Amino acid sequence: MSGIHVFSPNDATGTPHPLAQYRGRVLLVVNTASKCGFTSQYEGLETLWRRHREAGFVVLALPCNQFGAQEPGDAAEIARFCSLTYDVTFPVLAKIEVNGAGTDPLFVQLKRERPGLLGSQAIKWNFTKFLVGRDGRVIARFAPKTKPAELERAVTEALAEPEPA
Repeated sequence: MSGIHVFSPNDATGTPHPLAQYRGRVLLVVNTASKCGFTSQYEGLETLWRRHREAGFVVLALPCNQFGAQEPGDAAEIARFCSLTYDVTFPVLAKIEVNGAGTDPLFVQLKRERPGLLGSQAIKWNFTKFLVGRDGRVIARFAPKTKPAELERAVTEALAEPEPA
């Protein structure tokens, strides 16, 4: 296995969620928050997911409370909010840290492969998005202000790539 497929962040119940199950699929990994100015992006993420999931596309939300304490809830509250407010059906995993000493290993790898502006590896805010190819390697990193609809072309191009042998 290569790229991010070696990681197993926990799901909302605390059970490991092996990313190896997504080998051959295109992923959009997003650090999310329920009380953020960008929270309405859940709607666009759900639209992308529904439009492209049959072609092998998966959105993975990893809630994070490191920016303005905008994700204060526990896993059940987060899941309920996502489902009831935005009809989210893509996987919403356990809350994680994306910066600092407690950074989840998945985000260490994502940031290493695609640093931000001026080579900074720090995540600047909620709803930073990483597009990951079928081979588990990061294709692109998108800023929080980049709306999911603006990712349509990048997602389509990634899905057009052949599955790794």
